[in-house]
Amino acid sequence: MEFTTGGRLEIRISSEDVGKRVSVRVLNDRTRSPERFADAVGTLDSWSDGVLRITRRDGRTVEIAEDALVAGKVVPAAPARRRGPAATLRELQEVAARGWPAVETGRLGDWTLRAADGFTARANSALPLGRSGLPLPEAVDRVTAWHHDRGLPARVQVTTGDPAEDERLDAELAARGWTGERYALMRTAALAPVADVAEDVSGVLLSREPDEAWLDAYGRVDNPGAARAVLAGGPSVWCASVPGAAIGRCVVDGRWAGFAAVEVSPEHRRRGLATLVMAALARRALDEGASAAYLQVETGNAGALALYDRLGFTTHHAYHYRREPER
Repeated sequence: MEFTTGGRLEIRISSEDVGKRVSVRVLNDRTRSPERFADAVGTLDSWSDGVLRITRRDGRTVEIAEDALVAGKVVPAAPARRRGPAATLRELQEVAARGWPAVETGRLGDWTLRAADGFTARANSALPLGRSGLPLPEAVDRVTAWHHDRGLPARVQVTTGDPAEDERLDAELAARGWTGERYALMRTAALAPVADVAEDVSGVLLSREPDEAWLDAYGRVDNPGAARAVLAGGPSVWCASVPGAAIGRCVVDGRWAGFAAVEVSPEHRRRGLATLVMAALARRALDEGASAAYLQVETGNAGALALYDRLGFTTHHAYHYRREPER
């Protein structure tokens, strides 16, 4: 990473560059690392009270003390040809929520409260997309009580669409001892190229809801009733399977096709079955008028990230959950 001009390190960013992609170099704590410098590249989320917050491509956010900064510059965003379909964060989060619907929902201003008897964090968390209409501590108390009334631990998906609001919410939850978990990326792509990655998809079976074999392949189902309600819910649901080998799910909602639950049994991996399943689902979504694709993937899932890179998916934004301490 090159910062020098005539042999000098230069800081060429300021708080006015919040929202831009930046590259920075900072002094390391020499008691923790023998390296003198550390580098970071990502989106400058905020710069206040002497602290910079930068979100890397993998969704992780790092905090950097301003007085440790020795160099910094704005760097170009990804080339336009690599970007996914244009969409706001709120649009994508609302589409994704419709595509993975909770069994029960409630409202708190612009926040949606979700419960599905514990089946997946997505369907059992508060989704704050805007303002709750209450002071933040009171809003968190309301979320906690709502989940407790349903026998669930309180959980919040930290994605508000407003970096400052997002930071305040995350800080409030962290101060209460809520644990960060399930760091994930929302990724998007043009749909047609996904449909074109396989020539013959005749071996993929499509149905409107998951059967027992599909649920067995998916796993992670402690409550089949809640799982079926979530997995079969959404505007236009398609479940795909290569019997005994692979499964996937897609929800068509207007221009969007949302992919999820792409699983290949261990003995059938590295045979292109995940790609085949996604191609079959993408073709059906194209038939229904969709043109754009989205999916959500945890940052630690290297295999899935590599597959989605090959299919043209790029990161739109990152999010994570905060869960209350064990009672």
